[in-house]
Amino acid sequence: MSNPYVPILAMMAVAALMAGGVVALSWVVGPHRYSKAKLDEYECGIEPSPHPQDGGRFPVRFYLVAMSFIIFDIEVVFLYPWAANFAALGKGATIAMMSFLALITVPFIYEWRRGGLDWD
Repeated sequence: MSNPYVPILAMMAVAALMAGGVVALSWVVGPHRYSKAKLDEYECGIEPSPHPQDGGRFPVRFYLVAMSFIIFDIEVVFLYPWAANFAALGKGATIAMMSFLALITVPFIYEWRRGGLDWD
């Protein structure tokens, strides 16, 4: 009697070979025409900040905006299932969601007062 995990391992090996093969094939077949615009950094649609020749740091504001997006995006992800089943969940879920909204409102107000939502 064979091991029941052999088909799963075989499927994983085939998937890894196919993924690696497609990446290698795109590297071999794909165009290799590099330009200054393609090699330049991209900072969310704004002109790249001046930096030394050997590279440099992105502005800290770039990371703060990214972190804010992640925090408030997670809030929306938790709100969708709650809103879809609002009537069926009862008072316990409503109280839990209201406490969650109260907790997530604190960093939102903090960021708003700090000026993190101003696009200068």
